[in-house]
Amino acid sequence: MAQPHLLHAYLLSLFILVTCLTPGTSVRWGLKTSSLPSSSSSSSLPSSSPNETLASSLCTDPSCIITASSDYGEIVQDLPFGVLNPSSISDIAHLVKSSYNSSSPFTIAARGNGHSVRGQAMAKDGVVVEMTSLNSSRGGGVDGNVGIRVSWDVSLGFYADVGGEQLWIDVLRTTLDHGLAPVSWTDYLYLTVGGTLSNAGISGQTFRHGPQISNVHELDVLTGKGELVSCSKSMNSDLFYAVLGGLGQFGIITRARIVLDKAPNRVKWVRMIYEDFSNFTNDQEHLISIPGLDYVEGFLITKNSPANNFFLPSDGSTINSLASENGILYCLEAVKYYDDHNITTIDEELEMIFTALSFKSGFIFKKDTSFFEFLNRVRNEELELEAIGQWNVAHPWLNLFVPRSRIMDFNQGVFVEVIQKQSKSSGVFLVYPMNRIMWEDQSSAIIPDEEMFYTVGLLHSAGGAVDQSIIEEQNDEILRFCDKSGIKIKQYFPHYRKKEEWMKHFGNKWKVFQERKAQFDPKMILSPGQRIFSSH
Repeated sequence: MAQPHLLHAYLLSLFILVTCLTPGTSVRWGLKTSSLPSSSSSSSLPSSSPNETLASSLCTDPSCIITASSDYGEIVQDLPFGVLNPSSISDIAHLVKSSYNSSSPFTIAARGNGHSVRGQAMAKDGVVVEMTSLNSSRGGGVDGNVGIRVSWDVSLGFYADVGGEQLWIDVLRTTLDHGLAPVSWTDYLYLTVGGTLSNAGISGQTFRHGPQISNVHELDVLTGKGELVSCSKSMNSDLFYAVLGGLGQFGIITRARIVLDKAPNRVKWVRMIYEDFSNFTNDQEHLISIPGLDYVEGFLITKNSPANNFFLPSDGSTINSLASENGILYCLEAVKYYDDHNITTIDEELEMIFTALSFKSGFIFKKDTSFFEFLNRVRNEELELEAIGQWNVAHPWLNLFVPRSRIMDFNQGVFVEVIQKQSKSSGVFLVYPMNRIMWEDQSSAIIPDEEMFYTVGLLHSAGGAVDQSIIEEQNDEILRFCDKSGIKIKQYFPHYRKKEEWMKHFGNKWKVFQERKAQFDPKMILSPGQRIFSSH
């Protein structure tokens, strides 16, 4: 791993030929397309400008450095040496190739919309690539939306070729113009395609369609050697599976070919309240095991995490009073899509599905809204929190996958004994089941061994009277409880401090993960912020 002073010396020698480096300025260099890597397995790089010279900037302004050294979590701050604002993929390829060919390679992190929570997209003393810069510089396609192209193929059906820098909200808007949409989502859409595919990409549709990484036909990936490679299940498959859920360790996703399907017009959005956790989980598991619904999630309602504005004020007040009496309630959230062909039968279909459920009598609440408004639901909450200064606070999140066989123990030991009784933190606390069969075993993503498991998202918000350190201690207490109780959890958005912890996390995939790192990023240039192969 390059030392900071060696990195600085190398960058100076690289760029001094074309510009003078002064504090608070940007560095620019000339780049010939002939200097870029090529191989029979590599995709063609984007065409150069008319004079065949490509220009990019390495920004060292304080504003660039501050942005690149922060993220949504507001917990970690690692200062890079500089920030690349690329105008093309060739610019990024040149940067990576320059590091790879150096005797003192410098680290590089691809940053999307900055929604990591523990510095995963940072590069201390290295270079951060602001991927969203590509959004304003790529040539537009027939859709008029830069970096998003909708197509049809006789074998694939409808699909979208999407730049890794694109936000899912823009993918939704563009595909809806064609009456289409991806089938698997995240709860929050202001995330980049490359970012979510580097983790997994999960939401209430995952039980039906799998995570986002299970709905990709093909990728273009810039490896740690600076090679731009197209890959799929049948072409360069080792790289394809490595990158999906690979935490940015093997390459930078520059294009993804995403599965599309016909988009519905509207949704029936239903929430049901439970006092008993066993009834709650039994009903969730029943719903994801039968046809009918398109989305199933669930969450806790407590004194510190009350019913939100989905409910009418009077209903919310009743629910919160019940939560105060019980200490904790469980809310099952279900959605069914519909359009003109079933508009007259949708209510009857839902009634048949819900007849067998055991929610608290009278505590079922329904909304009818557009497909777009439902998928973009978290945006409204974001704007409300921003308005009162509660969005840009520390977010010491803990995201876990919990085996189905131990979810009752987890409820008692964590939801009741820690979240409810200690009452130290506020935020959204998610809990809902998934089916293992919908996940690709060959991908780098790590999930429990059982056929059904639960996602638990403890999405804490610090600030004000809630101290971040107290929540971090609580998170550690939860992890210790799981370890002591033998609950074989897996972290989603994993965060570990030691190599041994990473080895335990990956389990029998660790050997393959190491081999793929040696194959595609042998000098360990990419995504140092994950701290998997180094404490840097």
